[in-house]
Amino acid sequence: MKRPLRVALLGGGTIARLVLRELHAGRLPGVEVVALAGRVGSARAAALAREFGLRYVEERKALIAAQPDAILEAASHGAIRDHLVALLDAGISVVVLSAGALVDDDLRRAAEEAARRSGALLYVPSGGIGGLDALKAACAAGVDEVSIQVAKPPAAWKGIPYVEALGVPLDRLERAQILFEGTARAGIPHFPQNVNIAAVLSLAGIGLDRTLLKVVADPALAANTHTIHVAGRTGRFTVVLENLPTPDNPKTSWLACFSALAALSALASRTRFGPRRQSTAQGVANAREMPVRLHRGLCHLHRRDSRRSEGPEWQGS
Repeated sequence: MKRPLRVALLGGGTIARLVLRELHAGRLPGVEVVALAGRVGSARAAALAREFGLRYVEERKALIAAQPDAILEAASHGAIRDHLVALLDAGISVVVLSAGALVDDDLRRAAEEAARRSGALLYVPSGGIGGLDALKAACAAGVDEVSIQVAKPPAAWKGIPYVEALGVPLDRLERAQILFEGTARAGIPHFPQNVNIAAVLSLAGIGLDRTLLKVVADPALAANTHTIHVAGRTGRFTVVLENLPTPDNPKTSWLACFSALAALSALASRTRFGPRRQSTAQGVANAREMPVRLHRGLCHLHRRDSRRSEGPEWQGS
């Protein structure tokens, strides 16, 4: 019998709780959580670990000592900056949910090189969006435009320094208000917990400098609404997702939570559906931004004995 995939969680928030809840209910077969890591002094993460009877660690050395096969990062851009390269260098595959941190070209390249050196897997799932397989297929032929509009109820944008500096009266909005419009590279750093999906779309497609991002606060919305538009040689398509937020965190969509679950299930599975691989030369020939391979992300065939040939991956929907 194949042994379970040993997983550690980095972060003790909404997504970590959902993963543990689903695992406890038996809905994540083939996965064993061996540790939960939180930042120093995080009472919330420590309490979550106690609730589910998990080993709790606050140092990277202790996290590596738990010997996970993979780490699910559900923490922050800062956690990615501080730990991603070292974890990959240690031969541990990392599922990155805070994909916006990879806007930093130096960090992304260092992570890619670490993954290549160790044979670990750099896995960026689709999060709260879909349509990435169609995008990657279109990129193989040539894509002229990619844009994403991220529209959420005003409450989802509270507490963000960039939005506060704009002086937008979120509690009193009567109509939709554009908070940002420009390139994905310029916009993503302003919303570190809200538009990671724009990073995934950009890195799986034509790059951060050519992908356009619009961020909107709309009091008429009950759901987080993402509208993706792609146009190129093969034609054009539009994907609209209306994602309900989690009950306890309006900044996190249910779909993003379950994308994390699907990523872990994919790593533990020996069956996958969809195209195996699209080369970087096909997918981002015009962008020239990242020497990475592109994959579909729901059912990835994961073999530890072949990780050295896999390298980093940008996963799709």
